[in-house]
Amino acid sequence: MSEPFNACRYLLDGRIDHGDGARLALTGPSGEFTYAELHDRVCRTATGLRAIGLRPEQRVMLFMADSPDFVTVFLAALRVGAIPVPVSTMLHAGDLAELLRDARAAFLAVGSSYAAVADKAVPDAPELRGLLAGADVTFTGSLPVHRLRELAAAAPDTDVYATTADSPGFWLYTSGTTGSPKAAMHRHGAVAEVCETYATRVLGIRAGDRCLSAAKAFFAYGLGNSVLFPLAVGATTVLEPEPARPELLAARAREFGATLFFAGPTFFANMLRADLPGDSLTDVRLAASAGEPLPAALQHRWSERFGVDIIDGIGMTETLHIFLSNAPGAIRPGTTGRPVPGYELRVLDEEDRETPAGTPGTLHVRGRSVATGYWSRYDDSRQVFRGEWLRTGDTYVRDGDGYFTCLGRTGDMLKAGGIWVSPAEVEARLLEHPAVAQAAVVAATDTDGLEKPVAYVVTSPGQDVTAGALIAYCRTGLPSFKRPRHVLFTEALPTTATGKIRRVELRARAADDVTASREQYEET
Repeated sequence: MSEPFNACRYLLDGRIDHGDGARLALTGPSGEFTYAELHDRVCRTATGLRAIGLRPEQRVMLFMADSPDFVTVFLAALRVGAIPVPVSTMLHAGDLAELLRDARAAFLAVGSSYAAVADKAVPDAPELRGLLAGADVTFTGSLPVHRLRELAAAAPDTDVYATTADSPGFWLYTSGTTGSPKAAMHRHGAVAEVCETYATRVLGIRAGDRCLSAAKAFFAYGLGNSVLFPLAVGATTVLEPEPARPELLAARAREFGATLFFAGPTFFANMLRADLPGDSLTDVRLAASAGEPLPAALQHRWSERFGVDIIDGIGMTETLHIFLSNAPGAIRPGTTGRPVPGYELRVLDEEDRETPAGTPGTLHVRGRSVATGYWSRYDDSRQVFRGEWLRTGDTYVRDGDGYFTCLGRTGDMLKAGGIWVSPAEVEARLLEHPAVAQAAVVAATDTDGLEKPVAYVVTSPGQDVTAGALIAYCRTGLPSFKRPRHVLFTEALPTTATGKIRRVELRARAADDVTASREQYEET
């Protein structure tokens, strides 16, 4: 019989037992809560959730901004053995309804800014039994609405449902860059795994830290940054309910004294384009990047501007957080670092044979934070979850020192002249040019039906450069077959809600854009 373990108890009761009740747990524009206040609020809300009929393993979908209410509902659901399912607040009504049906959610917790979308989605979710919302939120349907303030006024009950580390804990939907979103099912025990590996042994998070994340808590990356990691050690999280913008987060970092800052490459690039002063992150001691590879040139520019090191890593919704990362004092720009303690990695070829150092292949990871599978997706689960190993779908190469470098998503690799080309390598060269703020390279089919590299470029503020100049620049630093045949300028790159570049969208439009563009330049 497994030992009792509940993620809420681990994160919250553990701090109370440790004597951290007076420490500040949550801060930000939505208010402050000490650990004692948050514990009391979660215990009362858990009592209220039981009273309205929420049962163990029923799903509670969270359609909420980063806020004390989000943290409270998430932890209270874990406490009673239910399964919280955070989803993106950028969903339209039809997409929200689809996820409600897919998860067979019993309750939907709605933030005040998203009530209108939820109101349209609810009629198409027949298994939904009720709504959780603030006092200022109104709905037109007949479902009962349970006010969060009333739930939090129930008598505090410190009982925790008898879960174990292997009990179903929470679900996180993949961002759906390819195909429809899938719910990765995580155990209660996965929370301790990520907190005691990456958070403590790579980030070195400690009680005095204040965490600020551009990635929102409805994503795996943001959930770790803003909820799991700080609560696990008695630190403070700065919760920002508004969409992340460089100027806003720089102001929040200064106002609330953030010491750990989390974002992705696109956001770091946008911070440079926003022309923020170099002292914007005065209290930040370390920044972390994930979501897609961080180009070395961008990393150097950002660290030079703000005086803060960035440790780049890779995580997935399916692994809950980062499993491969650079570390403070051991940063190699342009690489994704080395395995986080507690994880094993291998690079396999197309026949599932491990490749030697220097030979590319598909990255696989093994670790105890890996999800148990996708909800109601048997075939997808079999493709990705292979025994103890998870197939990431990323093409990587390992060097002799054990550092791993991403060459792109396995499906993003392109052939030029019959030779495989990594988009990341071409993008890295483009980003070394001072006029280039962002770049994305995809394949476009030419008039002969052959694939050629095409680069989409966002220029740095106040910089002018021609397509021909950039192609010539690439020619001096790359083999001829790798240089882009066309450079197309754009105001912004299309991205997912997590900040990843939508390469599928760029590939779909590349051929037409090349034909239509007056800025095109073709090497002869």
